[in-house]
Amino acid sequence: MVERIIQDNEAGQRFDKYLLKVLKLAPSSFVHKMLRKKNILLNQQKADGKEKLQKEDRVTFYLSDETFQKFVGIQRDMSIYEDAYDQIISDYKGPLPVVYEDEHIVVFNKPVNLLSQKDASNLVSLNEYFIGYLLKNEKISPADLDTFMPSICNRLDRNTTGLIVCGKSLLGLQTMNQLFLDRTLHKYYHCIVAGRILTPIELRGYLTKDEETNRVTISTENSKDSSYIETKLVPIQHNERTTLLEVELVTGKTHQIRAHLASINHPIIGDYKYGLKSVNQEYSKNYQVKSQLLHSYKLVFPKLSEPFEYLSNMEILAKEPAVYEKILDGGNR
Repeated sequence: MVERIIQDNEAGQRFDKYLLKVLKLAPSSFVHKMLRKKNILLNQQKADGKEKLQKEDRVTFYLSDETFQKFVGIQRDMSIYEDAYDQIISDYKGPLPVVYEDEHIVVFNKPVNLLSQKDASNLVSLNEYFIGYLLKNEKISPADLDTFMPSICNRLDRNTTGLIVCGKSLLGLQTMNQLFLDRTLHKYYHCIVAGRILTPIELRGYLTKDEETNRVTISTENSKDSSYIETKLVPIQHNERTTLLEVELVTGKTHQIRAHLASINHPIIGDYKYGLKSVNQEYSKNYQVKSQLLHSYKLVFPKLSEPFEYLSNMEILAKEPAVYEKILDGGNR
């Protein structure tokens, strides 16, 4: 016999849909047969599978251990997430900064040189760290991952730092993903660029991506494969050689901020793809800058309805790496 208690992330769905997630290798006919034969009960009562699950409902499987394990499949290896958590703590000398957390979401301040999600390199990513964080802090159990997989909701380039929103509940993940998709959750960046910008600028143009080189080009003219882009710049601080900008990403395309700034001859310091080699070499030597100084520092939520009304118009902020202040203070050297 195996018994499970329905959690928040599992509530609200049909009973048979839940069972097919748990017994993922079982045919639907087997699941419905077990319901008819009362080998699977809901709150110790016979069920037909059409019931809508509520939190704290009790599901009992009167199946042999061998049968249950056969249809559950190979158990998920929790060490993947726990090892990712431990490795990142070791690499970054402590846990990643959590700038906001509630029952539905966690927001991290991502450091440089960390992937948001796994890619072909197979390096550890923040996504695995996030699940490890939830497991280590007993915010979820291994069994919870059978029916819901927490995940990040937005991505940053490996060498871009700042705010990553993660969904720790199903409702949180779905809602945040929709906000990012609708572009109603506003994103603001800080970056340090070469040269002085003294007044606000609204940049508009067309971006074309070369999939083979993973580079983009910016043009003032529309073309067959291009996408319209818009980027707003507000200077915050400057010295004789650099400017700290607040950047509002009105549209969101690959490398948009980096390429748009390079197109007006104000590339981001440390940007080895779109920047100036001589400038990057200088700041690498003097400040150990090895990647672009681009930081997602602020998220502003729109007005939201229940159960996320508490997030309405909230601003979440993340501090830039210390090198930003050093460069702005020492720009006249």
